[in-house]
Amino acid sequence: MDKWTSGADYDRWMGRWSYLLAQEFLQWLNLPAGLKWIDVCCGSGVITEAIVERCTPASVVGIDASSDQISFARQHRGRANVTFETGDAMALPFPVASFDVAVCGLGLNYIPNPVRALEEFCRVTRSGGTVAVYVWDYAQGTRFLREFWDAAIAIDSDAATFDQARRFPMCTPEGLRSLFEQAKLDDSTLHALDTVTRFTSFDDYWEPLLTGQGSAPNYLATRDQRTQAAIRERLRAALPANAQGTIALPARAWAIRAPRP
Repeated sequence: MDKWTSGADYDRWMGRWSYLLAQEFLQWLNLPAGLKWIDVCCGSGVITEAIVERCTPASVVGIDASSDQISFARQHRGRANVTFETGDAMALPFPVASFDVAVCGLGLNYIPNPVRALEEFCRVTRSGGTVAVYVWDYAQGTRFLREFWDAAIAIDSDAATFDQARRFPMCTPEGLRSLFEQAKLDDSTLHALDTVTRFTSFDDYWEPLLTGQGSAPNYLATRDQRTQAAIRERLRAALPANAQGTIALPARAWAIRAPRP
């Protein structure tokens, strides 16, 4: 149901919001400089870049299952202390205790076995290090996605099977805490990451949905032009634009962290 083959299109669709969330997430983590980081499900490298800019790391490894995303990240977000590699989050190609910090932003829910992935995050992180992830609050808090799915379901009942709130019940405080407990990551701390997604116009909202990258755009690409047009017009009527045409929608993600035992 999901397609991740273009770093440039991903950045158009989700990258700008990933960057905002990464800033909030890293501020909350508030970790010292000079650490070795791994960014799992790094995609186009947005969070990796934010770690370099904000945290003064000794090194960062970004890893993702998509070779196309990794190629884009290498080209656009390479640094002297940054390495991008293709790999499986459930079988990370690194020795035990290779890193001080393991993070995963907006990706854990797309891993087929998230508990197995968290166990791998633990394996490659030193004892006393930090394991931390964040995911969108698909059901309630991420309005730019919720508005899309509500409009799509009203037009096309099949859209409900693509809706991330339905597909990813783990993306709640209770769901995240349960996953961490199953991975033997005790003493976890939850935190809400709140931001505002601002669109300069309706087209600024709609056109990235045509990239085919990610859950909502991929769903839209599978619909015929008539269905797409009906969803577009329903959204145009529903979204709260101001007199200048700007659309501002609150967005929330849930973050969780725990020390590596």
